[in-house]
Amino acid sequence: DLSDFFSTLDQAWLIKFLEHRIADERVLRLIRKWLAAGVIEDGKWSETPLGSPQGASVSPLLANVYLHYVFDRWVRQWRRRHAHGDVIVVRFADDFVVGFEHEKDATQFLTDLRERLSAFGLVLHPKKTRLIEFGRHAARNRAARGLGKPETFNFLGLTHICARGRNGGF
Repeated sequence: DLSDFFSTLDQAWLIKFLEHRIADERVLRLIRKWLAAGVIEDGKWSETPLGSPQGASVSPLLANVYLHYVFDRWVRQWRRRHAHGDVIVVRFADDFVVGFEHEKDATQFLTDLRERLSAFGLVLHPKKTRLIEFGRHAARNRAARGLGKPETFNFLGLTHICARGRNGGF
């Protein structure tokens, strides 16, 4: 998860990313005006030099365009250049889970991701970002080290548990 993503999204970068795909200057002008419109809270208007108002109908679309360039394309490139095993990425707006076959890949990715995000003024949420052992062999590996059951994680409102089903399968 990204900390305060919608309020820290860099509008100048967003416009540059949109210009890659949108040639119609009228559409770009409308988006610029929408971003510059500001917000009214408790009857007082304030401008929004950063971010995209969360809850507005077009914010999820703009957020996904922004993260396509800042995160998705970068992850694809990182995977090809640096990963030694499988890498699985699931992203929904500013929430994402990344799975790695090798722990070394995970730690390097986390370091590189923090650097990448900081270049765009973004920060990983400190309480929601962590590396955990998860998967078919996690319980056995953790038990061998005396660590107990594998950790769980929450993603998109669901708690993901690393355990065997009633039939014994993973």
